[in-house]
Amino acid sequence: MRTFNFSAGPAMLPESVMREAQQALLNWNQTQMSVMEVSHRSAEFMALAAQMEADLRSIMAIPNNYKVLFIHGGASLQFSAIPLNLTAPGETVDYLNTGVWSAKAIKEASRYAKVHVVAGEGENPTQVPPIEQWQFSADAKYIHVCANETITGLELQEAHLEAVFAQGKPVIADMSSNILSRPLDVSRYAMIYAGAQKNIGPAGLAIVIVRDDLLNQARSDCPTLLKWSTYANNESMFNTPNTWAWYLSGLVFAWIKANGGVEAIAQINQRKAQKLYDFIDASGFYRNRIHPAERSWMNVTFELPNAEQNSVFLNAAKQAGLLSLKGHKAFGGMRASLYNAMPEAGVDALIGFMQDFARAHA
Repeated sequence: MRTFNFSAGPAMLPESVMREAQQALLNWNQTQMSVMEVSHRSAEFMALAAQMEADLRSIMAIPNNYKVLFIHGGASLQFSAIPLNLTAPGETVDYLNTGVWSAKAIKEASRYAKVHVVAGEGENPTQVPPIEQWQFSADAKYIHVCANETITGLELQEAHLEAVFAQGKPVIADMSSNILSRPLDVSRYAMIYAGAQKNIGPAGLAIVIVRDDLLNQARSDCPTLLKWSTYANNESMFNTPNTWAWYLSGLVFAWIKANGGVEAIAQINQRKAQKLYDFIDASGFYRNRIHPAERSWMNVTFELPNAEQNSVFLNAAKQAGLLSLKGHKAFGGMRASLYNAMPEAGVDALIGFMQDFARAHA
């Protein structure tokens, strides 16, 4: 039986990528070693690193005046790195609060800068605050947004981003759960960062895309491994990188290229999400609490009529080969993450199961 993993992260990887990695596990690139054993300074691995960066630059159309950094610690480490690289003590920064991950970023940035919350409060909003309520700071060093809140499935839309860009300040975006899901204009952002474990590769790696002019502004007391310049000046190899995560991420970048690039992936993603939302809305049994105009393509949350049915639903789903559908404890209910690697057949299987379950438990 084919299983489909709807986990929010670590998430499923493309099957072809996993099979290629499996075949190369013990003898990668005819080195007679695993890629996890090969020196990161070897010619073979340096070629791998160069190719993975080139592929990412290609599929995201990253301008030449941006550095692409591969950093340890996941996206959460950047919550500290951002203010340490871009502010002096006491300077103001603007943060839009749209959920748990925004709130975590705000809490950490408050240790190093004066954080002004543009709009939003609480950890689980089901709607982005109306733009007319937003209040920006005149002296903010940058504006930070979380493009997609994984826990609730709340995603910023084009109008929200345009309101941010209109301020003329450097824009920093956490795109951990929607990077590579659709095309975007990198040049409009000062810095983009993302944990790898959703649309890229294994957990423990973060991708940082940062404009060149922001590389040498770090505070004097910023730890060496939090300075973006450390990675930029050392090809992200100041110390030993996570070679396995780099390898798998490179395979995913190549997979995206081979499947028509981000443009083609985006069409599939929109179709997958719309299909599931349409079913939920029409079911009369399931409910999605997120404002319809601000629903995420990547993380579809939904509730059953009675929370006592949750365990029955999850057990039956597991038996049907539909895995990791339990919602985050902070929001409850169910969550189906539809990252790039989730095939449309997985969404069809989920909808079919949900139809049968609703008929049996209505």
